[in-house]
Amino acid sequence: MEPIASPLTTTRLPDALCTHRSTCPSADSPDAEAAQVVAAHPEQGWSLLCNGVLLFEDTGELLPDGQVIAPHRPLAVLV
Repeated sequence: MEPIASPLTTTRLPDALCTHRSTCPSADSPDAEAAQVVAAHPEQGWSLLCNGVLLFEDTGELLPDGQVIAPHRPLAVLV
């Protein structure tokens, strides 16, 4: 049986994958979601942004340092 990957045994992405000009916002900036997509997997519901953020279709995020940002979709307005 293979060991389960843990944060101590996995390869970490570089702090930024952004190679274009002007540079995208960093993963810790308030507008981090504005970074460009470097890998999109809509069939799996996620995209990797050039600042290292994994953005999920439910608007949740996984930051490069392992921090989780809960989904933050706007609530529907009841009329």
